[in-house]
Amino acid sequence: MAPDQLIREARAAGRGALDELSGKRLLARFGIAVPRSTLVQPHEPLARKLAGLRPPFVLKVASPDILHKSDVGGVRTRLGSVEDVETAMRVMLARPEIGRARLDGFLVEEMAPAGQELVIGAVRDPQFGPLVMVGLGGILVEVLRDVAFRICPIERVDALEMLEELKGRALLDGVRGQAAVSREAIVDALLKFAGPAGLLMTLAADIAEADINPLIVSAGGAVAADARFILTPETKS
Repeated sequence: MAPDQLIREARAAGRGALDELSGKRLLARFGIAVPRSTLVQPHEPLARKLAGLRPPFVLKVASPDILHKSDVGGVRTRLGSVEDVETAMRVMLARPEIGRARLDGFLVEEMAPAGQELVIGAVRDPQFGPLVMVGLGGILVEVLRDVAFRICPIERVDALEMLEELKGRALLDGVRGQAAVSREAIVDALLKFAGPAGLLMTLAADIAEADINPLIVSAGGAVAADARFILTPETKS
């Protein structure tokens, strides 16, 4: 499937954003690693659907009415069995914000390997076009706003400079016994996202905002554990 087909399907369904599964499929089309996953329906027998996935699992509600899943209790991690997934799904369905929402189902995926959390994001500037951002995850991005921006497209040197601009960049090299992570994996993800042939430039007319949050980076690579894409409004001809 061509990358823009995912966007056409979302627009045809009247959606202004990609659901998480479609967002991750879009990232995968550009070579950014994502966890193996499947979409399941409430009360659907899970054993067969999850047979190809390895625990621990992550469970997330999938709904066009819920953009921030964690805020409504729509995310559970470290689920060790199919039974744990079933129990967590029942608990989610009992929450009022989830119970009254339109549901596409529930996304079940393998947990990404442990590592340093980063955020890669993008906005569309009216004058400059796509801008890409990278920051260290957790409190560093949420409170301290430890981020770096560039106008797209970026080259390898830009990606390296962005990492050097981060105040918490020493975390990438390992502190207090933590293992160093692969800067090359981060640079690779940034170029696939915002390079000359990357996602943002290829689909510049369609993407208003985007976030990979978190991108979990270890010594062995980088995995996009969550993805959000807001589409530009359609122009009327």
